[in-house]
Amino acid sequence: MKLRDAIHHYVAWRRASGVKFRNGESMLNRFLKSVGEGISCDDVTPAQVRSFLLGNGRHTRTRSLKYSALNGLYRYAMSRGYASSSPLPDNEPKTPAPMPPYVYSREEVRRLFDAIPSSRQRAHKLDGHTFRTFLLLLYGAGLRGSEARSLTMEDVDLSTAVLTVRNSKFYKTRLVPAGPHLAAGLREYKAQRIGRSLPEGQDSTFLANKDGTPLTEAATRQAFEDLLVVAGIHSTDARFQSPCLHSLRHSFAVHRLTDWYRQGADVQELLPWLSTYLGHSKLASTQVYLSMTPELLQEASLRLERYLGGANSE
Repeated sequence: MKLRDAIHHYVAWRRASGVKFRNGESMLNRFLKSVGEGISCDDVTPAQVRSFLLGNGRHTRTRSLKYSALNGLYRYAMSRGYASSSPLPDNEPKTPAPMPPYVYSREEVRRLFDAIPSSRQRAHKLDGHTFRTFLLLLYGAGLRGSEARSLTMEDVDLSTAVLTVRNSKFYKTRLVPAGPHLAAGLREYKAQRIGRSLPEGQDSTFLANKDGTPLTEAATRQAFEDLLVVAGIHSTDARFQSPCLHSLRHSFAVHRLTDWYRQGADVQELLPWLSTYLGHSKLASTQVYLSMTPELLQEASLRLERYLGGANSE
């Protein structure tokens, strides 16, 4: 079978199982382009695979993602009889552990929001009010960037202060309550939003540019990179990822956990609730936040000290 046809069948199979597989599809199409559109599965050589995997020569996370995508494709193709063997190397190095994401301090979050007006004063489409509301949804509700951009007018119910997040990362829909401060910010923005174009009525996106068009991933990413410069925020620790837009979602989770520790709440009992709120498919995806920052570790340590102190006094 032609490689392009095998990729088409594989992507459809992955999506039928509930996975969006956008990055995987992109990776496989890049490989197809590198080896030629007309090649068959069995004509792909180990040398072509090694060349694609090699990249800049270092074993990076990207190389691991390439290997994972190709390995999944060929396992599928061989099980269906589309390929007789796999050209992938069987001595691929172990995948390096991912670097922990950057978590903004509360002071850095304040600096980000304070810097929005000056960073957006010359914006042609994405104005400061819209951008601020977008960031509020990421930090105030822990939404993914794509989830915030996809919200429609109907999805934002301000009478109950509940957001409906549809078809998120794992094709799931969830309800996200908005706190009083976030709800107030959304009401203020909606009053302005209804004066802009609503080409699809209540199905139009809640967040929109000055001309009423939906926000794009590229525009919001660039706007945030500009905001980081204005706010003077950059990473000084090579052990962590660089600060980025998605870091606001991580910061929401870590700050929520820190507050629970300070309030004396049962964090382990509340963790599944936070996992559901964030739209994680596995609790383990939320548990990683428990050891993410020194501040959070300190609060956990203080909790343990208080517990041990109480036990020793009995």
